[in-house]
Amino acid sequence: MKKNIVMAALALSTLTASAQQVKWINNVKLSGFGIVQYTYNGQQDNESNSFNLRLARFSLDGRAFNDWYWKAQIQFNGNTSTLGSSPKVVDLFIEWQKYDFFRVKAGQFKNPFTFENPMNPIDQGFMSYSQVVTKFAAFNDRAGVHSGNGRDIGVQFQGDVLKNGSGRNLIHYQVGVFNGQGINVKDLDHQKNIIGGAWIVPVKGMRLGMFGWVGSYARKGTSADEGITTTTLRRLQQRRYAISAEYKTNDWTFRSEYVHSTGNAFAKSLVNTNDASSKDITLSDNGDKSQGIYALAIAPVVKNKCHIKARYDMYQPSKGAEKQRTQYEIGMDYYFNKNICLTGEYAYIHDRALTDPNYSMIDVQLSYRF
Repeated sequence: MKKNIVMAALALSTLTASAQQVKWINNVKLSGFGIVQYTYNGQQDNESNSFNLRLARFSLDGRAFNDWYWKAQIQFNGNTSTLGSSPKVVDLFIEWQKYDFFRVKAGQFKNPFTFENPMNPIDQGFMSYSQVVTKFAAFNDRAGVHSGNGRDIGVQFQGDVLKNGSGRNLIHYQVGVFNGQGINVKDLDHQKNIIGGAWIVPVKGMRLGMFGWVGSYARKGTSADEGITTTTLRRLQQRRYAISAEYKTNDWTFRSEYVHSTGNAFAKSLVNTNDASSKDITLSDNGDKSQGIYALAIAPVVKNKCHIKARYDMYQPSKGAEKQRTQYEIGMDYYFNKNICLTGEYAYIHDRALTDPNYSMIDVQLSYRF
């Protein structure tokens, strides 16, 4: 065993020395982060009180031939039996970055939809992404797509244009073509998702943007709608748009986003390609309209060290407010250093879909980056 370790160390040293002589792999970097979590959920008949390994990610990235950037990232978490399984590839892409005004990315990466979706789970600021992002940007998507961490497979074009006198770009654009079936799986219905957006930067630290999403999600299987069982490929058209605003200044953050969706959903979310649910194409009774909005503020107590925060987070899974779920959150974070952060939150939930709609949640997370 000791001999094998020594041999591996020598091999790694040789590779590192060789890499230093080859310019296109000089910038290879290993990084990652992990989040340990404690949660209390007071929902009636669904109470929980548990520690949890929320997730860990390891990524390798670098540059090739100066103009190309590449990244590969895998995720580990506690879910080991489904399409949210662990480990899984979350990012695998390469991007041509020769020009700031026109860059091309290909592979598996974040959908260019909303300000919040591209953010790191730690940097987005709260115990989880907002409901509109998790339901409309391919996390636990409303349509029934398997858990995809906000990502899909495709090609994207983006750039920054119109620099002002101080060198700040005033406009950013991004648009991509994606399979629409979620991460780590091939397309099924041959119709692609077109997702994109643009924002302006009228003053330093401020972004005002709009995003759009046109495409479909499909399954091949059986349906029992109206008492008739059929086998077919069912394609659900999806039309979504988002209006976003953000302002960051002097360690203060304000952000709000509204998202509206038109399109039916499957009754059961896909969790395992070998499970019966993967062939269940029965439609959800939520209909084809849904929407949501969130607004948050993060204020420094000690600049770059400690913050207090609050968020209003509302989601309507169907037309109208009959099943509306609203979260009112307050919390605080403390950075021991740039790598280690402790956060704590209290959330009051009002979920009209439940018999007893009101309950509380407590969430504490310790995160580490390297």
